[in-house]
Amino acid sequence: MGICCIIEFVMKGNQQGGRKMICKIRKWSLADAADLALALSNRKVQDNLRDGLPYPYTEQDGVDFISAMLSADENETFAFAITADGRVVGSIGVFRQGNIHRQTAELGYYIAEGYWGKGIMTEAVKQICRYVFDQSDMIRIYAEPFSYNKASCRVLEKAGFQYEGTLRNNAVKNGTVLDMKLYSLLKEEI
Repeated sequence: MGICCIIEFVMKGNQQGGRKMICKIRKWSLADAADLALALSNRKVQDNLRDGLPYPYTEQDGVDFISAMLSADENETFAFAITADGRVVGSIGVFRQGNIHRQTAELGYYIAEGYWGKGIMTEAVKQICRYVFDQSDMIRIYAEPFSYNKASCRVLEKAGFQYEGTLRNNAVKNGTVLDMKLYSLLKEEI
């Protein structure tokens, strides 16, 4: 399965003009472990994610994660690599919740720092949400970024998610108590 999105952006710095960057969301491959390790061995990336990831993140850590995603129940876990410029630059996943929330799923994602601010993640979020709503019985997808992560909040807003409220003192990250924002997208809204 391959989902493809094309993102246009203007190069910054000394380069002139614009170019097209092809962003593809696809199933993971064990060969992606080195690129995954490179993206996650960055404190700025990890500071916006939940705890539990090793630092530095090794290629073996990547193999372990990819193996888990490839063996996961495809009706419960929708996990994809994000590629751009011919290599893996991030990860995106939608994870089914349980019990009375069984038709609700949580969205999680990250992208390598060198690809921040290029519109890639907004397009990836749109693509995975369409895929999950088309391929499953999900009726709601939600995300909970840290409230200080304005870029992540903006990604969700640009992808059509609605802000539902602030979850006060909802997390402890790097020894700091943090608020999180709650966003959701309903199936009928795509």
